[in-house]
Amino acid sequence: MTKTIQGGINIAMKVPTHQYEATVAFYRDTVGLEPFTEKPGNVGFILGPNRLWIDEAVNYTQAEVWLELFTPNFPQAADRLASAGVVRNDAIEDLGEGFRGGWFLNPAGVLHMVREPDAW
Repeated sequence: MTKTIQGGINIAMKVPTHQYEATVAFYRDTVGLEPFTEKPGNVGFILGPNRLWIDEAVNYTQAEVWLELFTPNFPQAADRLASAGVVRNDAIEDLGEGFRGGWFLNPAGVLHMVREPDAW
């Protein structure tokens, strides 16, 4: 079988408002990671070859980690995941009309965005 899914570069940490500033300070001041601000209102940090996005999640009570996976053919990857019984829930966050990707949950409930690398 050919490899149809591989690790992406983005990791999103959704952090409740009451923990957001302390979490950003932890990665910036305590750990010393290099920050970036590609999107207004979002803070991210260089995490080796990856990008760690710290997103304020106003209605959350605890933090969540969201991972990104790339595939050259999203419909094929989605079919493969569905046939394996993987739960898909695109209501998690709107990805926009025509986006070639979707949201999937692993058995532990960790969210994965599976997408074609040039989907945006």
